[in-house]
Amino acid sequence: MRLKDAIPKKGSQQRGRRVGRGISAGQGASCGKGMRGQKSRSGGSTRPGFEGGQNPLYRRLPKLKGFPMVNRKKYTIINVSKLASLPANTEVTLVSLMELGIITANNGPLKILGEGELNVSLQVYAEAFTTSARSKIEAAGGSCEQVSVVQAVCDEDSTEK
Repeated sequence: MRLKDAIPKKGSQQRGRRVGRGISAGQGASCGKGMRGQKSRSGGSTRPGFEGGQNPLYRRLPKLKGFPMVNRKKYTIINVSKLASLPANTEVTLVSLMELGIITANNGPLKILGEGELNVSLQVYAEAFTTSARSKIEAAGGSCEQVSVVQAVCDEDSTEK
């Protein structure tokens, strides 16, 4: 057995070091904390993020209002009032609206919003409808069919051939 093998048993408690009890104790006077200053005082050191009185980073940055949606879905939107100019029993899709010039840009799947009035019955195929748009289209005698983007692309490809 060597001196290095004489260690306290695991889980045993040792008495805490008594600092500031004279030079012969090994940690006298300044208790091993060096000379004056904020870090030598009782109560430990500064809080995390403290920058010595300078305006800290977390206060310099602008305040963020919530988190952005990671995979936000973008729609090509159109109001019901724009569909009122179409003739009765027309099939309304994103492609047909672009051909008619009612929509000029394809910003994603079609979504129908409910602003305005509709008196014409239409068969509307879109990815999303607001509840007010769906009720106005069905009240005018039309029908709303919700189609996914993949299904709409497949249908267009089959009609072109």
